[in-house]
Amino acid sequence: MATKQISVVGAVIVRNGEILCARRGPEGQLPGMWEFPGGKVEGDESPREALIREIDEELGCEIVVGDEVTTTTHPYDFATIVLTTFLCELISGVPTLTEHAEVRWLPPSRLSELEWAPADVPAVDIIMTS
Repeated sequence: MATKQISVVGAVIVRNGEILCARRGPEGQLPGMWEFPGGKVEGDESPREALIREIDEELGCEIVVGDEVTTTTHPYDFATIVLTTFLCELISGVPTLTEHAEVRWLPPSRLSELEWAPADVPAVDIIMTS
């Protein structure tokens, strides 16, 4: 069981009633699985500051971070991930693939069609039922 704990944030980016879903690339952890884009919270950043920075770095987009969706703790073999997801609004930019293999915009009712990373599943369930 992993002992290292990593705090990460994920953006549930909403545009015209659809949610941005990002597919992990073939390299690294959880290859090919879907997630809400985001990344590690660094040093003295707040989770919201980290999310704004990560979405700019990963997708080249500007967001406004809204309400928290949920926080999930999930043990993987490489570390225990503490994922906090937030509802976000896309302010500017078109998602550009730098770290992800693919992105899709889907209505909440279709999120279950994708194979989500386990830490993201509780947020997916909340979004689909709210």
